[in-house]
Amino acid sequence: MGHRSAKTFADRSADRPAGRSSGGSGVVAAGDDAGLAARMAARDTSALAELFDRYGALAYGVALRVLRDPGRAQDAVQDAFLKLWHGASGFNPARGSLRGWVLAAVRNRAIDLVRGRPGREREELELSADFAAAAAGPEEQASASVERAAVRAALADLPAEQRQAVLLAYFGGYTQIEIAGLTGVPLSTVKGRMRLALDKLAAYLKERGVVDV
Repeated sequence: MGHRSAKTFADRSADRPAGRSSGGSGVVAAGDDAGLAARMAARDTSALAELFDRYGALAYGVALRVLRDPGRAQDAVQDAFLKLWHGASGFNPARGSLRGWVLAAVRNRAIDLVRGRPGREREELELSADFAAAAAGPEEQASASVERAAVRAALADLPAEQRQAVLLAYFGGYTQIEIAGLTGVPLSTVKGRMRLALDKLAAYLKERGVVDV
């Protein structure tokens, strides 16, 4: 990928009509679906970018209709696409199209958000644990639930590019080199975003008494 600006998943998907690959005709063959899913299962990061190019705008529209909130709709798309990335080996073209698989995952995640189910609990816990282990003294008394709520708010307060880098690293399990390839920005930019994001998260949590740094 070229060194273009990184975008949130919703912003990126708006660049092309839904259902089209870059330069495609708008009709995606079943075999192409299977090939794309296979590339994702093989951890080809360009395949995830292609999935966003094809279905990101449509997925965002589905999430927005359910949630009626642009920020939460973007969160639903991010969560769902990362789940699809990790579960790509489970796609079976005999059971339906990739488009249907994507939209069902996004709709289900959006419904979970409406019902208040915390799909990001794992990375919130991991971030809380990292900050607590690195910074908190023996008198640290913040409960796990308070930490999760604070980390959730801190993540929401980050600029989109920094939040994306942190979520891909902690939730997606990507290295910084992989994040650079996935988002199409230089490695130095990814490192800078991660450093700024973690500094902001630490400051946010310190201000609220969650960690003592």
